[in-house]
Amino acid sequence: MSFQDGMSAINLEMPARVPRTEYSADWHWDLVKRVTGIEVNVFSTPKVQDQARKAFMKEWNYDFIWCTSIGGTIFGDLRTNMGHAIYASEGVDYNSNIYCPFKDPEEVLRFDPWEAYGKRDHQQLVRDFENYYRTNVEFYPDAVNMTGVYVTCISGLIDIFGWEMLLLAAGSDPEAFGKLTERYVSWVQQYYDALGDADVPVVMVHDDIVWTSGPIFHPDWYRKYVFPNYKKLFVPLLDSGKKIIFTSDGTYTMFIDDIADCGVHGFVMEPTTDMAYIAEKYGKTHVFIGNADTRILLNGTREDIYQEVLRCMQIGKNCPGYFMAVGNHIPPNTPVENALYYNEVYEKLSRR
Repeated sequence: MSFQDGMSAINLEMPARVPRTEYSADWHWDLVKRVTGIEVNVFSTPKVQDQARKAFMKEWNYDFIWCTSIGGTIFGDLRTNMGHAIYASEGVDYNSNIYCPFKDPEEVLRFDPWEAYGKRDHQQLVRDFENYYRTNVEFYPDAVNMTGVYVTCISGLIDIFGWEMLLLAAGSDPEAFGKLTERYVSWVQQYYDALGDADVPVVMVHDDIVWTSGPIFHPDWYRKYVFPNYKKLFVPLLDSGKKIIFTSDGTYTMFIDDIADCGVHGFVMEPTTDMAYIAEKYGKTHVFIGNADTRILLNGTREDIYQEVLRCMQIGKNCPGYFMAVGNHIPPNTPVENALYYNEVYEKLSRR
């Protein structure tokens, strides 16, 4: 059963099959329609889409539903809109409205989130986290659900300032940018304090701290201004006995040890982060999720797909907390036959 297998893996109890999750596959309407037989597309009503998504996740036996509830909307209108390229079917997510409210790096470095966004009501935040979590459980009770924070630290700064202003500010005065980071973390701590008090057993901490090529900033800067602040943020989560799963896009191999030292219980990664390193050093003590490469599903042969699933299984199968996933999503342009074959190979190789 999916929930039981998911929780067994979270608790490092080695379920009889390697559990799995996926990202975006349940919004790949051609795939969903093929798997479930439900007539659904991007223009279907939310009710039909939800019915189809739940049926798809059931067919593909999701054990874990990646989720956060706190994102850039908490900043209101005082945030940058970086636009959005086409990703979803029919390009419904395209956004060309690019806007930044900050005029220069000096304004960024002076920014005070407490002054800009103010104090939050602790009990209301607790209720919001619990209500969001319960809604997720009601929607799909057959998997491990969660809530969490998307804009933990670097991702929050990216959302507020946008890439151009962020990089100009960080490059012009790394120390002042570090102090800004500390001010931001002291403000977002409100959400982590509330999450610690919320009745939610598994939480997702998301922070895109790197690019595909590696760190955005000098590694020493992270070790001075990011990871010590993670430790502060995570105290209420650890004190309340929650399982902490950490996610970053890009290649964060060089920071695996730093993140583990902050107390997390698991890692979600894209294919460029070295899963073999995680398995070797943390495979018996931590959860890890990933890291099949979507580019192989997009462009590879059946043999390529088989070998990619086999690679992941050979790394993760002997580790009690491993979950299979395509680490960088299964987008709507993935050939349906390739996605179906990927699932077929996963099911074949998933038994321990």
